[in-house]
Amino acid sequence: MGKTLKEKLQQLSPERREKIVEESNLLIAEEMTRQQLRQALKLTQEQMAELLQIDQENISRLEQRTDLMLSTLRKYVAAMGGELKLTVEFPNRPPVTLVGISEIEESE
Repeated sequence: MGKTLKEKLQQLSPERREKIVEESNLLIAEEMTRQQLRQALKLTQEQMAELLQIDQENISRLEQRTDLMLSTLRKYVAAMGGELKLTVEFPNRPPVTLVGISEIEESE
């Protein structure tokens, strides 16, 4: 019978296990839903609603939506103390960060 993942990990050096944990945390952090991001910051929907001055039900709907206005997403991230940045990636080219979007939204 084969070994479990836990058994295999226990055979590795502590340094190697720590490196695996660091790498997995980076991978997990690279892709999170809005709900996971909120939860990682230990915020409840009620707390987010208070920060955004909207009802908790609206936070629930916002977290379930697949299509959001950038201004809504920016406000959601800002309420958690973060900053939304948009990066464009093309094949065979370095990533480009879009600028000027916040300024456009603020003047609307």
